[in-house]
Amino acid sequence: MHRPMEGIRVLEVAQFTFVPAAGAVLADWGADIVKVEHAEMGDAQRGLVRVLGYDAGGSSFAPIMEGPNRGKRSIGLALDRPEARPIIEDLVRDSDVFLTNFLPAARRKLGITVEDIRAVNPDIVYVSGSGFGTEGPDSEKGGYDSTAFWARGGSAFGTTPAGAERISFMPAGAYGDNIGGMTIAGGIAAALYGRATTGQTSEIDVSLLAVGAWATQFTVNMALMRGEALPAQSPDKRSASAGNPLSGAYRTSDGRWLQLSMLQARRYWPEFCRAIGHDDLVDDERFATDELITRNYTAALDIFADIIAAQPLDHWRAALKDIRGQWAVVQDSWDVGTDEALLANGRIADVVDAEGAPRKLVANPVKFDNAPVELTRAPQFAEHTDEVLRELGYDDEKLIALKIAGAIT
Repeated sequence: MHRPMEGIRVLEVAQFTFVPAAGAVLADWGADIVKVEHAEMGDAQRGLVRVLGYDAGGSSFAPIMEGPNRGKRSIGLALDRPEARPIIEDLVRDSDVFLTNFLPAARRKLGITVEDIRAVNPDIVYVSGSGFGTEGPDSEKGGYDSTAFWARGGSAFGTTPAGAERISFMPAGAYGDNIGGMTIAGGIAAALYGRATTGQTSEIDVSLLAVGAWATQFTVNMALMRGEALPAQSPDKRSASAGNPLSGAYRTSDGRWLQLSMLQARRYWPEFCRAIGHDDLVDDERFATDELITRNYTAALDIFADIIAAQPLDHWRAALKDIRGQWAVVQDSWDVGTDEALLANGRIADVVDAEGAPRKLVANPVKFDNAPVELTRAPQFAEHTDEVLRELGYDDEKLIALKIAGAIT
């Protein structure tokens, strides 16, 4: 059962990445996702032709849309028109999950609050993605991952060195959105299981702020225990953990980085020293025990930094390939997309775009039954309006009338 959500129908009234990313995960898992877009403008994210300075180069295949919307069907529906109300109600009756990230005021205006939706389908799982949660002083406010997840959730502070002139920014577009989307998908799976076993449905909210706090929970929990904020990280460019030179980052001669994470320093010390070609360090009295390594770790940092800086990345890939100690190359976006482990596990998946060209996308991280995920492209705007409505029983005459009324695209 590598597509365990087969037979589940999800109605998605959402845009941008947070929440739609959850729909993409559920689509990967086999669910049928009907995405409702504004009848004239579509998902507002379709207008983001440039993200972080990059664009799709004139292709219809835009990763900012394809990633969080692959595998869905799109309909154009004017939720603010009375003629569209019977359609949304028919879709709700036919769905197991209602998924939205519209702000509370918009949901009230459009008649898609939990009360509105449950009046049509009492058993539906109602899911909202929010910036700051459904309760509290900010429940009516919107937020993006850069504000609610990254800045307010603690990641920006935690990744910015002390004394820096500017805070660090997210490492990728929609970074917190995609993490939040995966969280929502897990919540939906739990709610559907609960409904199947107890007969009781659920209302779910996942906020970007809560996902951010969960991601940084170690430092948050430490701060709560101490009664004060933890200090900003050290600006040491080698990024080594205090007291352990085998847990830190070192630059190679060609400007790349190795990240070591050998938390039991003395255990891995002999093997590592031999692997880097310095048997003389194995029995160096300064590093004979964990206590001595901690005491003399600044000297070890300098030694290792000089050794690793003398050779390029390919040299160290080969030298460290078979050691037991934990280490990794600090990979760029191309490295990640061509990572051998991701490819072997089917986490970089093939997809054919709207123009028939072969493409690749990152698959969701959950693999079922060692089976490769099968992806289909994101829909074009309102591509499936007629198809979905015909499934609901609307004939050509009704479709034409609805289009004339401006209720559907």
